[in-house]
Amino acid sequence: MTASAPLILAFGDSLVAGYGLATADGFAAQLEHFLSAAHPGARVINAGVAGNTTADALRRLPRVLARLQVRPDLAIIQLGPNDVLREVPPSSTLANLEAILVEFGRCGVPVLLTTVVPPPLLAKRAGPYADIQQALAKLHGATTWPFFPAGVLGHQDMVLADRVHPNGKAIAAVVEAMLPAIKGILNVELTR
Repeated sequence: MTASAPLILAFGDSLVAGYGLATADGFAAQLEHFLSAAHPGARVINAGVAGNTTADALRRLPRVLARLQVRPDLAIIQLGPNDVLREVPPSSTLANLEAILVEFGRCGVPVLLTTVVPPPLLAKRAGPYADIQQALAKLHGATTWPFFPAGVLGHQDMVLADRVHPNGKAIAAVVEAMLPAIKGILNVELTR
């Protein structure tokens, strides 16, 4: 893509897929909208699938990459909460995420790997998974960033009726908070 029109691949679970949201309220559409001011023509591909574990995402990654006609300027990866909920062994989560990062690295695509702080109810269960993203990012030269900014999780006016998934207002806050990190990575990539 050109400097004025970057291509971003949003790859992950329901938080990326936009579970329960109109397309325009989802992560990819809102990110594309926010980016358009600085980068007219920017495109964000929504490669999110609700319910995906890291193993599910790893299995479908070759198909996602094969469908791309142009190398993305950035991949945003949001995975892990479903592994915690389904009690996937942390060693498997680490191995799957590492394989995903290796594949993006092989393709020359920089990665922004997001993290999610678990709600208090799941904090103990999530403990063994806590440092996986940061350790892998450091090892593979990726950037980590919290998916949810402070003040979003745990607020009634920021979730859908299921009281779990973020609504459009929450996703707008997510995108706005993540935008500086995304723009920073794109500025480096697009000037190479």
